[in-house]
Amino acid sequence: MAHGTSLQYERVAEIGGGAYGTVYKARDTESGRFVALKSVRVQTDHNGLPISTVREVALLKRLEQFDHPNVVRLMDVCATQRTDQETKVTLVFEHVEQDLKTYLEKAPAPGLAPERIKDLMKQLLCGLAFLHSNRVMHRDLKPENILVTSQGQVKLADFGLARMYSCHMALTPVVVTLWYRPPEVLLQSSYATPVDIWSSGCIFAEMFKRKPLFCGESEVDQLGKIFEVIGLPPEEEWPTGVTISRKHFPPFSARPITDFVPEINEQGAQLLLEMLTFDPCDRISALNALDHPYFRNEEILTET
Repeated sequence: MAHGTSLQYERVAEIGGGAYGTVYKARDTESGRFVALKSVRVQTDHNGLPISTVREVALLKRLEQFDHPNVVRLMDVCATQRTDQETKVTLVFEHVEQDLKTYLEKAPAPGLAPERIKDLMKQLLCGLAFLHSNRVMHRDLKPENILVTSQGQVKLADFGLARMYSCHMALTPVVVTLWYRPPEVLLQSSYATPVDIWSSGCIFAEMFKRKPLFCGESEVDQLGKIFEVIGLPPEEEWPTGVTISRKHFPPFSARPITDFVPEINEQGAQLLLEMLTFDPCDRISALNALDHPYFRNEEILTET
């Protein structure tokens, strides 16, 4: 499974702890290049093999062969057995200096130009369409794991740490930070690739607003903030067998999305609403989003 050794990588700095443990910036002593190291501790079977992880890594390596421009490169995988029951698997990724969160914070007022947002969104959706076509869902998409190179290239990171999915997997809700979580995750219903589209919609809005669209403090609070914008969904769209009842919420009516994201143009607003659709079955797919008129029409710059 592994061909590198962890000795080849010299840790330089800690670049933050994610849901998956601490991430280090390191130098590859052979090439001199910087890399990002992410280690996962995995339970092993009686042969000392972390079965699901072997499958995960095999998938990541398969994705690597496509060399997709909007997905972070997996350079190497190292496995070190710690005990009979545990193996430490270190994934070595290319290192990208900044994430979208920093990139947005650094943008001088009044923020990013509409054409720049369109370009970033297009790249984000290209990366997602690629992952989804390979049956990988990200599940934890947020500005912190969308990397932006100094040339303005978008690269999705941390997706390999999501599991290969079967369509009806109700996952433990620890996988996503609250603000980018879709309703079906907040309600702990089953879910699939549309989760990533919802998160992308939240990020799309955030590029214009320069702050998150929905900042909830609990699952119920987050849902309430969502319904204030998109309206309380009809009874028949509410998933069955979930713990949070629809009766918890006031009968919010949908408000124009431009009340919340005033800088967005008409086609952008339409696309945003198709991404922020309550029912995941009705949410636009990454491929269809790339085909949306928002990306087809170049902005006509009018003299003012």
